[in-house]
Amino acid sequence: MQHQIRMGVDIGGTFTDVVLEVSERQFSTKVLTTYSAPEDAIIDGMHQVCAKARIVPDQIDQIIHGTTLATNALIERRGAKTALITTEGFRDVIEMRTESRFEQYDLNLVLPEPLLPRQHRFIVPERVDAHGNVLTPLAREDVETLVDGIESYGFESVAIGLIHAYLNDSHEKLIRDVLAARMPGVMVSLSSEVSPQMREYERFNTTVANAYIKPLMKSYLGRLKGRLADEGARCPVFLMHSGGGIISLESAAEFPVRLVESGPAGGAVFAANIAARYGLDKVLSFDMGGTTAKICLIKDQMPKTARVFEVARTYRFKKGSGMPISIPVIDMVEIGAGGGSIAHVDAMRQIRVGPESAGSEPGPACYGRGGDRPAVTDADLILGKLDPDNFAGGSIPLKPNASENALTALGELLDMDALTAAYGVAEVVDENMASAARVHAVENGEDLTDYTMIAFGGAAPLHAGRLCEKLGVGRLLVPTGAGVGSAIGFLRAPFSFEATRSVYMKLPDFAPDVVRNLLADLEREATGFVRTCDADAPIHSEYKVYMRYTGQGWEIPISLRAVDAAHPDAERFQALFEADYTTLFGRTVAGMDIEITVWAVNAATEAAKGDALAATPAGAGAAQDGTRMLFDPALGDMTEAAVVLRERLTPGAKVQGPALITEDETTIVVPSSRTAIARPDGTIDITEVTP
Repeated sequence: MQHQIRMGVDIGGTFTDVVLEVSERQFSTKVLTTYSAPEDAIIDGMHQVCAKARIVPDQIDQIIHGTTLATNALIERRGAKTALITTEGFRDVIEMRTESRFEQYDLNLVLPEPLLPRQHRFIVPERVDAHGNVLTPLAREDVETLVDGIESYGFESVAIGLIHAYLNDSHEKLIRDVLAARMPGVMVSLSSEVSPQMREYERFNTTVANAYIKPLMKSYLGRLKGRLADEGARCPVFLMHSGGGIISLESAAEFPVRLVESGPAGGAVFAANIAARYGLDKVLSFDMGGTTAKICLIKDQMPKTARVFEVARTYRFKKGSGMPISIPVIDMVEIGAGGGSIAHVDAMRQIRVGPESAGSEPGPACYGRGGDRPAVTDADLILGKLDPDNFAGGSIPLKPNASENALTALGELLDMDALTAAYGVAEVVDENMASAARVHAVENGEDLTDYTMIAFGGAAPLHAGRLCEKLGVGRLLVPTGAGVGSAIGFLRAPFSFEATRSVYMKLPDFAPDVVRNLLADLEREATGFVRTCDADAPIHSEYKVYMRYTGQGWEIPISLRAVDAAHPDAERFQALFEADYTTLFGRTVAGMDIEITVWAVNAATEAAKGDALAATPAGAGAAQDGTRMLFDPALGDMTEAAVVLRERLTPGAKVQGPALITEDETTIVVPSSRTAIARPDGTIDITEVTP
């Protein structure tokens, strides 16, 4: 189905980005996020882009929305009063976690508290074994007694997570039926529907997280649809999910945990679309906004995906210190490094940046909204990267004096002036991001020197050039609309849904008929969700299994072809596993059985394709719009840099660094080591200066 007028909306921690696409033209704006009522910023932004496009809201055919509200609710513990009903003997699973220590030698290590206190976790006498067979039947009267006992607690939402329910969900459904009869106003989340996968801690935690944010998100989505309709936008509203696709508003309200990381997922889709247009098979996606920076590897024009990720990491962003969410997700590393990230001096007299962010309220010191602590945006302003009169298209005039005062206070602790302190803040945040990218690449067996970086988000073009220098990345692309890249990504994403199920099977016991039927069932389930969004579009399916050697603690994902799903063969599965295992670890393990733990099918419509890239004509130097003093890390001092308006760059025009290419939503900093050239599609292509 083709929609001529579509709107993408991304709510971030600092800004809400709105993009309106009318045929091939785009109109965009950034407005400060309104925390108390996020829909207010969306309505404001919608009217702004409609005015630019000279249309009215009732002409919009489709709205696609991504949000950090689900993530923020989990981080800030602002969810509903929630209960967990689980199998007798497993009440404390979400508190015991996996009993691993994410910081092995820290004697004062404090594990994060579970979302639910112990008195809100209840048990029922039942048991299903690892093959789905009922060992202890669940009696309805036992459930009724429990529900009668908890009715007075005033729970808004209930999570139901029973042992091995992913194989046999009859007991979970019985509890849901009793809750519906005795507590009709309560919302219910079943682990067999939210995350039908093995590993009870991850499954229970995901189900609890879904239940915890369900009332909040259902209320918000209902209010948003009502407000949009009141303003004239009565079109369908869809949501971006964390796996990089689009789901219906009704599905999003039922499974809001799938909205966690939906905004960053849109950015990865945006970068993948650019990679396909340029024929790039190895891309490092770099998305830096006001609160966080996100880094994602994109290979063969597809973002890397995973089935478990963590939110709300509490210990220096260490893996294992957060809440595991077991759903399909685009695999990326996220750190507290954004324009609003606050800098401070620690006990070792070192500058540290983040993870605390000034957000939009009060914002960095230069916003003049009450913030007085130095943020990355303050450092960028003092270093000459930002024009105080043209930030966010001139809608937010910046106050350099406030930034200087904040950085002077920081610098006094280290005997530095404001400029040196700003340089220190910028270098620390850039090195933090570079380190995160290096670790992510190593964990995936990749060498970043072979990659091209694609930068987007309001703050990324300010820092991407320096990041490339630190990582040894030779080419950087900053596409049109980079400042609102995630919102554009929503408009490029397909309708999709991934269905997963845990069915344990060793390759020596491989049962082709069971495998064929299982994958067919998953395909029907995934396709059914997609049909709720688009009843007519062609749908294609992607098949994946998670395999490991017997006794290993984790699996690796193995992609299958359609023929492998239709005619499964154990030897073929083994060959695919051994090839991918060798790529990751350099060798196979002889003499060990191979097993499959999780099966997945992703059904999706076709993603939007970009136009073919035209040849870039030979061009002369770009016309300057003046100069500005810019801090050059190579010199360690301020230097004169050319200022070029992006809208005036013609295809083939070249800009030699140091230079600043400015637009309403961001500024591209071209270091002295790089040269920029404007491509026919408006992308700025920045490469190393050849000796």
